[in-house]
Amino acid sequence: MIRPIGLLAVLPAVLLVHSTFAADTDAFKQGRVIESADRAVLSSRERVEPENAMLTDRLESLLPGLMEDTGIDMWLVLNREYAEDPVYFTLVPQPSFAARRTTMLVFDRQDDGSVDRLTVNRYPLGDPYESVWEGGSLDEQWKALAELIVERDPERIGINVSEHWPEADGLTHGLHEKLVAALPDDIHDRLVPAEELVVRWLETRSERELAVYPHAVSIARGVIAEAFSARVITPGVTHTDDVAWFIRQRFEELGLEPWFMPYVNIQRPGEDCGGDDSFCGISGTIQPGDVLHTDVGICYLKLCTDTQEMAYVLEAGENEVPQGLVDALAEGNRWQDLLTEEFVTGRTGNEILAAAQSSMVDAPWSFNIYTHPIGFFGHGPGPTVGMWDLPAEVTNTGDWPLHENTAYAIEGSIMTPLPEWDDQLVNIKLEQTAVFDGERVIYLAGRQTEWHRVQ
Repeated sequence: MIRPIGLLAVLPAVLLVHSTFAADTDAFKQGRVIESADRAVLSSRERVEPENAMLTDRLESLLPGLMEDTGIDMWLVLNREYAEDPVYFTLVPQPSFAARRTTMLVFDRQDDGSVDRLTVNRYPLGDPYESVWEGGSLDEQWKALAELIVERDPERIGINVSEHWPEADGLTHGLHEKLVAALPDDIHDRLVPAEELVVRWLETRSERELAVYPHAVSIARGVIAEAFSARVITPGVTHTDDVAWFIRQRFEELGLEPWFMPYVNIQRPGEDCGGDDSFCGISGTIQPGDVLHTDVGICYLKLCTDTQEMAYVLEAGENEVPQGLVDALAEGNRWQDLLTEEFVTGRTGNEILAAAQSSMVDAPWSFNIYTHPIGFFGHGPGPTVGMWDLPAEVTNTGDWPLHENTAYAIEGSIMTPLPEWDDQLVNIKLEQTAVFDGERVIYLAGRQTEWHRVQ
């Protein structure tokens, strides 16, 4: 049985997570490149305690207020083994790999504002849940759930069905039918979509999560720095795929699973972008004078990151990155600033996009904005701020308002002529994980303001 863990119990693990990177904190905050290959990454066993502490804290500090704000009196999260609701693993203690047979989580809001956390399961989950039924047949399990609902008599019963949010649409058709069949007819009209609650639960970051999130992002940034160096790249020999696979294997050596395959691409003179709205980048053997770009994402302590950074391969006799590229990256940072200045509590993603696009009308470069929420999922629910293939209003997900303590991949690109390439366009593609605290956007482990240099 997993016991509830207090702040003092989780502190040693958190301190271990942060210790190795103490010397690099300032470098990350300022966006400078670091060279350290060491990573303080907890083993799978060591992650259980802090992950469960963060879960208990979320259930106690976030869920009651979110249920009240969204008007849900009882929330049902019903799962079958290997067909789990997307929200399931954000609600159960570790180590959990699947729902056991049919697993029923019940969250019942009380008059005092607290939430009873209950399970109706063949196998009890243990803390932080109270088992109100265990053992018996599947028919008995559904009967026990129905009796619990009738006894508790909630007005609005949230179920995970949604037209527009896949993360909030986890109640399968079969389980929905069984739920309706088990409940008395006069309860049916109390079943309402829990869409808003699910999105708010998934997008909101707790104080404990925000304490460790910078470290997760710093791991990703550190591996990129390692990959974009002479330790990995031999110009004229190393292929972009070699670098991409190094990044993936490095994460796996650290016990971290990427949530997508990393990729690496090249820009160079003669490989034209083909237009202001195109993406630049080819695969191939890396040569001196190349501009490199990578996009990587990992999840650690249940928190996902999404990072894009760029490098330059020095030519013979060069000691510094060409000034045109230095200026281009600075303009990319300016693009980031113009976008994040438009993050205002209550604005929708579409409103943020429109305001940012308006602020960039007179910029000396073309741009594209495709920023997305991030957290438990790499592409998480929340306000979509443009899409790479739809740099305009996004219906439904773009209409979601911005809330405090939510995280985003500040993602997009600019195109600008490069003097050293006879004004051929260079595509500056940047992405860093950040949090909006209600007043401002804060990069969780700094952002790239200097080029990675490969000699």
